[in-house]
Amino acid sequence: MASGSVFRTIDGVVVDDSALIRIRGLVNRFGEQVVHDGIDLDVHRGEILGVVGGSGTGKSVLMRSILGLRTPNAGEIQVLGVDARNPKPEIRRHIERNSGVLFQDGALFSSLTVGENVQVPIKEHYPDLDNSLCYELALLKIKLAGLPAGAIDKLPSQLSGGMRKRAGLARALALDPPLLFLDEPTAGLDPIGAAAFDQLIMALQQALGLTVFLITHDLDTLYTICDRVAVLADRRVVATAPVAELEKLDHPWVQEYFNGPRGRAARGE
Repeated sequence: MASGSVFRTIDGVVVDDSALIRIRGLVNRFGEQVVHDGIDLDVHRGEILGVVGGSGTGKSVLMRSILGLRTPNAGEIQVLGVDARNPKPEIRRHIERNSGVLFQDGALFSSLTVGENVQVPIKEHYPDLDNSLCYELALLKIKLAGLPAGAIDKLPSQLSGGMRKRAGLARALALDPPLLFLDEPTAGLDPIGAAAFDQLIMALQQALGLTVFLITHDLDTLYTICDRVAVLADRRVVATAPVAELEKLDHPWVQEYFNGPRGRAARGE
């Protein structure tokens, strides 16, 4: 274990609190195709880490590996102080209870109301909780995500794209997780809606002390709310740094991405 680590027991699992995510030598293959070949990455407690890369660089594959939704071909992944590759039920419960995930377009259950969607993780992990309390907790999370109280009884099909994302965010926050995963949260939103969602994420991160793993193509998001950005290229993380440092990195994709017309516009030039 790393020196300076802080150990405690959660859900019967001894955890190392020194870092929320630590990845070493991660390899992901699909048949003959190698997507990741030795990824190293640390996500610091309390930061918003943006993850960028060209099409096919495996940003979502990386997130799924961290969450245990995909088994990597090689490497080590430590999440919330435990080995994410460990199949023991108590390890899986520990990661699930302490991680919230917003998938693209919210990924809500279409036959459930917004309130019922938000209650799914609550009832899964706390099945003995009173129904009225579950409802009140769902309402709190819905308001926290910036939705009106009336949204609790609406179906996802009755919401706009931006509202569905906020409903998905409310569900991701249902268990008060310290770690939040966001997969392209502003994709498909108009500039005003995207900017409002960025501000919501930043406000929630500061108020709740969240650590955020954020996959995005949105340069405005990277410049506005991310403390650091990890760049996936050449099947590895080629750099992890604040945007101002990445702008100076001598790598062709990084230069084209951050110093191209859209990158210059995002930083106000």
